[in-house]
Amino acid sequence: HVRGGGDRVVTFEEFRDLVAELVDEVPEEFMRGLQGVHVLPQAKLEEGWEDEDVYRMGEYLDPGPEHFLGGQPGLGRHIAIYYGSFKAIADADPDFDWEEEAWETLTHELRHHVESLAGEDLLVQEDMAFFDELERRGR
Repeated sequence: HVRGGGDRVVTFEEFRDLVAELVDEVPEEFMRGLQGVHVLPQAKLEEGWEDEDVYRMGEYLDPGPEHFLGGQPGLGRHIAIYYGSFKAIADADPDFDWEEEAWETLTHELRHHVESLAGEDLLVQEDMAFFDELERRGR
């Protein structure tokens, strides 16, 4: 496992390599129609939660209709994983497990991809319900 926190800093390059190894473990049928998985250096705060330091670790970018997952036509289907978000969370948590969190993020975004191909948005609804519950509890 690649652990952060404490004195151990996981570099962007190490994280990019880790994600590439994880992608190699994904069965090919789940990657069908996906143009790429990209590790980006920046952190991304969750829209509407900036004051709470809630980071978006990854996202699925879908070229479908504007109202569905916010994709833009012509870009193809991609997954973005934000190294800076992982680092910000790891800096605050000495037990942060980069590999476990990267796998969880990758598989979450792949589920968005598979559901999108099937014309479903069940995980989108789950994500929205999660943030509604956080809001209800007063963040």
